[in-house]
Parts: sequence; C-alpha cells; structure tokens
Amino acid sequence: MPRGKNRLVAVLSSLELAIGCFILLMILVVACTLAQVKLGTHLAVEKYIRSFLVWWTPEGAGFRVPVFPGGGLVGAVLLANLAVAQFLRLERSWRKAGIWVIHLGLAILFIGEFATALFQVESRIPIEEGSTRDWSEDYRLMELAVADVTDPSFDDVRGIPDSRLGAGKELTGAGLPFKLVVRAYHENADLLTRRPSDPPSPATAGIGTGLFFHPAPPVTVDDAENTAAALVEPVAPDGRSYGVFLLSNALGAPQGFTHEGRTWRLSLRNRRYYLPFSLTLKDFRHDVYPGTDIPKNFSSLVVLDDPGTAEKRDVLISMNEPLRHGGRTFYQASFGKDDTLSVLQVVRNPGWTLPYLACLLVAAGLLWHFGAMLRRTIRSAA
Repeated sequence: MPRGKNRLVAVLSSLELAIGCFILLMILVVACTLAQVKLGTHLAVEKYIRSFLVWWTPEGAGFRVPVFPGGGLVGAVLLANLAVAQFLRLERSWRKAGIWVIHLGLAILFIGEFATALFQVESRIPIEEGSTRDWSEDYRLMELAVADVTDPSFDDVRGIPDSRLGAGKELTGAGLPFKLVVRAYHENADLLTRRPSDPPSPATAGIGTGLFFHPAPPVTVDDAENTAAALVEPVAPDGRSYGVFLLSNALGAPQGFTHEGRTWRLSLRNRRYYLPFSLTLKDFRHDVYPGTDIPKNFSSLVVLDDPGTAEKRDVLISMNEPLRHGGRTFYQASFGKDDTLSVLQVVRNPGWTLPYLACLLVAAGLLWHFGAMLRRTIRSAA
C-alpha cells in the first residue's frame, strides 16, 4: 500500500481519533443543550447534532461561516474509525468474537441515528369526536394547496411544498392549466386588520385586501407554530391575471377564482401526509387527579379502517399505549375544545428497530467477551 494510504489508514484506525470524536460529541451535546433555551429542541438538534457543520451568521450579515464540525460529520468519522479499526486491528478469532459483536452493535447504533435523521417524519392528527381522518399534518412545514373544487363530490388537490415558494418563482406543471407567480413568502409573519390610515394591501383579490402583514422571525418555542404568509398570483396562459391573493395558515376562509369554467381554491396550510387507512375518533377521555386539574390519563378510542388489509377494529390509544400500524406509530399527544378534540402524534421512522438491535448486540458481545475472560480465569486458577 502506498505510504500516503498507510498514513490515512493509520489515522482512521487510531484510538486518538476515536477519543477526539467522543470529546467533540460531548462538546456538541453541551452546546445543543444550552442552545435549546433560545432555539428550541428541534432547531437546536438540527443545528448541532444532525448537521455536518455548525454555522454562524455574523450579526447583520447575509452570509454564514462554518465554525465547528456538526454531529453528522463527527458521527461519520467515528463510524469510519470503528470500521477500519475493527478490520485492521482486531484479531479474527473466537477469542475476540465478543469484541466483534460489540463493534457491530455500535456501528448499527450510528447507522440507526443517520437513518432517523434522514427518513424520520413527525406529524400530527387533530381529530374531533365523530370525525374521520386519513391524513396527518406537519407542524413545522407548510404547503400551498391548489384545489379544483368544481365537482361537488370530489376535490382534486395539489400540494406544493414551501421549499418552492421563494419570492419571484413561477410554479407550473402538476397538471395546472395556469401558472402561479409567488410575489412573496415569509416563514412567519404578523397578520393585522388593515385600517383606513394604513397603506394599500399588496393583495388585490380575496380576503387579503382587508389585511396586511409584517414579516417576523420564525418561532423557536417547542409548543408554538409559525404563521406563514404568501402573496400568490394565478396567471392564465394568455397573461391574464386573477389577482394577488394573501394566503396564510391562519386564514380559514376559502379563497379562489374561476378559470375556463372551473373553480379553483388556494390555501396555505400545514403540509399533509395522506394515509392508506383512516381513523375515526369515537370517544376521548381526559381523567385528572381528584381535586386537581393535573392530567392523570387521556386516551382516544378510535376506529381503524384499513381497506388494504380488510381490517376494521376499535383501538384505544393512551399516554403509554401507542398504536403501531402501517409503519407508523400513533401517540396520544394533546387535546382541546373542552375534551372533544384529540391530537395524535404520528411518527414514521423506518429505522426505529435499529437502536434496539444495536443494544442487544452490544449486550450479547459484552456477555460473550467477559464470559470468555471469566472462563479463562477459572481454568488458569484450577
């Protein structure tokens, strides 16, 4: 092997590199914990733990600079160190089989975290008693919903993710017979009723003509949500404009226009994930400790209806008893509207079994290794 490659392999397999990575991870954990006060749990984890670089933006500047390796980069280096050290330094024998199993478990643990960071999706289902839902909604990401509501029995809806809603962008395709010009988009904004002394609203159609908004910094508190705002102008192929609509997830009133005899509705809402089955809330229970308002238990009795498996049954979802179905886990998260509304948290994580497998392998490897050492000690003493 060339000398340069020998040095690279020696560095990758060194114990010093592993120790350095563990020190960096401890620093990141402390920094992430302190940052939660300002950024909230989700943003702090995304910035420090699930990124390859930690970025810093100077005050008033329009650029950012990397200042520290992120958890993703440190974890990748640590995984490479573990793999190279295992194949180059560990003895390939039954005597070291326990160490091999321990290293395999640690590698799966790192891979599981990468899988969670890349593929896990968290959403929620707000559902009232007697209502049926076959979709969940993201509580961080938004989408522009464009619906053809001409048919009274069916809405043909297209969802455009907020990542495409940059100012000045023109949205075409997806079967739309017109284009949508995004005049402005703000992740968070303060919506206010327009007064006579206020300047004209940038919206020229819909209920937005009586409103105006001020851009605001995105919220960071874990239990708070952004009020997104967008100015969207539908334009026909011949250049005819249907007006500029002010859209926001805080506005519940439908806004729309008619194009070539068909009725269209525009809305800005939390991004939806449609399910191949439905849940109907039959009953919600909220129990408290006697003489207090402290929740003792809250649970939702739902009807699970899955046409794909011909399954229809009652399921009780409570604080410590989630429902697992269709690759998703449904937790009882919150409630409202005088105990007639239940909020279920939905987690879809294809790699959720990997941490359990990793822990089993590490435990088995430790038992194997120390059991073998104990046997050798007993034999030598005898």
